[in-house]
Amino acid sequence: MAEGRLPAELTSFVGRRRELADTRRLLARSRLLTLTGAGGVGKTRLAVRMAAEVRRTFPDGVWFVELAALRDPALLSLTLTGALELSQVSADPTADLAEYLEDKHLLLVLDNCEQVAEACAVLVSKLLAAAPQLRILATSRHVLGVEGEQVLSVPPLSTPPPEAPTPDADQYESLVLFADRVRAVLPDFEIDDRNRAQVIEVCRQLDGVPLALELAAVWMRTLSLAQILDRLEDRFRLLAGGRPAGPPRQQALEAAVTWSYDLCSPAERLLWERLSVFTGFDLDGAEQVCAGDGIARDEVLDLVAGLVNKSIITRTMATGHAVAWYDMLTTISQYGGTRLAEAGRTREFRLRHRDHLRTLAAGWAAESFGPRQADWYIRMRRERDNLRVALDFCLAEPGEAPVAIEIAAPLWNFWFAGCLREGHRFLTRALEASPEQTPQRALGLWAGSYLAMFLGETEQTSRLLAECAELAERYDDDLLRARIAEVAGHALIYQGDLAGALGHLEQALAGFRAVGDLLGEFDALILLSAATFFLGDPRVGGFSQAAYELAESQGADSSKAYALWSVGIVQWRDHNRNEEATRSFRQAIRLWQPLNDRTGIGFCVQALSWCAGTGAPSRQAALLMGASRAVWRSSGAHVDETTPYSQFDDRAEERIRAVIGDTAYDESFAVGAAYSFEQAVALALGEDTGADRAAKPGRAGRLTRREHEIAVLVGDGLSNREIAGRLVISQRTAETHVEHILSKLGFSSRTQVARWVAEHPER
Repeated sequence: MAEGRLPAELTSFVGRRRELADTRRLLARSRLLTLTGAGGVGKTRLAVRMAAEVRRTFPDGVWFVELAALRDPALLSLTLTGALELSQVSADPTADLAEYLEDKHLLLVLDNCEQVAEACAVLVSKLLAAAPQLRILATSRHVLGVEGEQVLSVPPLSTPPPEAPTPDADQYESLVLFADRVRAVLPDFEIDDRNRAQVIEVCRQLDGVPLALELAAVWMRTLSLAQILDRLEDRFRLLAGGRPAGPPRQQALEAAVTWSYDLCSPAERLLWERLSVFTGFDLDGAEQVCAGDGIARDEVLDLVAGLVNKSIITRTMATGHAVAWYDMLTTISQYGGTRLAEAGRTREFRLRHRDHLRTLAAGWAAESFGPRQADWYIRMRRERDNLRVALDFCLAEPGEAPVAIEIAAPLWNFWFAGCLREGHRFLTRALEASPEQTPQRALGLWAGSYLAMFLGETEQTSRLLAECAELAERYDDDLLRARIAEVAGHALIYQGDLAGALGHLEQALAGFRAVGDLLGEFDALILLSAATFFLGDPRVGGFSQAAYELAESQGADSSKAYALWSVGIVQWRDHNRNEEATRSFRQAIRLWQPLNDRTGIGFCVQALSWCAGTGAPSRQAALLMGASRAVWRSSGAHVDETTPYSQFDDRAEERIRAVIGDTAYDESFAVGAAYSFEQAVALALGEDTGADRAAKPGRAGRLTRREHEIAVLVGDGLSNREIAGRLVISQRTAETHVEHILSKLGFSSRTQVARWVAEHPER
């Protein structure tokens, strides 16, 4: 089942038959195709339509990555890992991407590469070298300059030449698009003998540039074609005065955008300019940042509606969001930003934007352990580009670095939930740029140590905690003392010193309770339940139940899901209540699904495989063991073989093998491991996996040399354990290779692999 993510097309796609055919042809014969052209010419729409048409060609999906808001090249790899939903990445995200994509047959669509063109060129080269079945479709205002790059220049829509017979003009793409967009505001509009010449002239004046035509079409609600032509001619004369003329299509777009700006009311113009500091926004953000000095707060809604009606801003469609979200095309936003700069007010509204993000961070800290927990997570995930803009502004502006700490530090658990590397990077930069010892720095030190701990940065964790402890004493801060104890205990769990961790965590729990910090109390309870579980300490049940009851009392569903995992593992191991444990794990998965928390889901699918392995060792249990591997793989998290968790994997595997035998286990495990994330979760929830509708054999790409070598050994009847011994690799590595082989060939059993090897003795 193909995965992926493409933006919804909100308007009809018009024309481009030749460009679609050329794009398909070039994409088929090259691994990197860059669509180039001026702003507003339709590169993104062409790329999205092409990606949708070839989607079925790529078993691992088509993935769209928007780069328009990205300014820091160092965040490019992290942006891609986020788009591919890899929640855990190492200190080298480029290497993580290369490893993840190595055996994937997918299409990456990189949109608006010009902002970080050099970084894109370097990253694209590395990924294409590492992943032989990867295809990349890029859009940019200029070429990337990568070896093997194919380039397709996207022209404007076709426009009738002067000598074209008038009746034939209606078939030209620019006229078709203009008429289609006009009908959105005038449903009865048709091109006929009375207006055809004027429509043709509008399309010629605007040089067939799609964005310019769409802006002009909106004004048919209030202006006639003759009035539109008059105003366009006036605008062209103004643009031509006093400076060299640009290319016709650039002039056409600038004329249309400027003309649309002129036709807006004074308040709409102000809002357009001020909204340019955002990279997507909701009504609350627009009111907080843009109201005042010419715009009353209660006017913002009507002004936003007016700009939507004029196609200056668009409302984006997204499931799971209770609040409407708006965006501007890059060209439109840049125009507003230029006007704001001309008025000398850019810094003023950058500061307002910064303050809005600081307010959101404080709101997250206050309400993210409560009934709005999921809403806050979804909101901050959507605000991620605005967070980047605000933090980059703070770190670039003299004297603003302390505010970067005020924004980044309260979001410590947001960064952990899916942006770990990025949050760590921002906090590290902010702390380096703001060495003054203040209460804000103390919180930043603690948050930085928390993220560093998860990243295995032991030296940095110790250094930040040491300074944080000094400040906790200076400010006599009991909450900070509890937080320091929590991180110290958590770090000891990671280091395997479970007994040592207990003392710190018990101190943290007492401290959090003393100051009334419920989120801290919950986190300490979860960590205590994990430590006592692995130690066999009988207090584990009490800690787990207390964590569950606390999350339940606060209505914090995501936290409740972690508590359910904690309760479930106790039900499974200590009380042999497999059915109850299964219900707990499945309930947790369903709570995490709306947030797409693949790491949390991974813990629960893994625990469900333990239940199956001990309660009903069978082929189905082996299938679930493999599905657990599939979920971990899709999350990007690496489950270390030396962690306490692996002992339960090993015990479940041994029990299943003892009942069904090595061959049956290997076959079933490999099938489950080849599942997509959605299929694996469906299996864990006891739902239809859709496996019967999976790709047929032979559709996937070629095997690597190592995979073919292992396929031959599978064909010789060797088990994964025997393959590992023969090739001097770990058994888990052998299992992973077999998973990839089955997935690439579309097979469900080792017997099919053996037949395939017999039929394909040479690679």
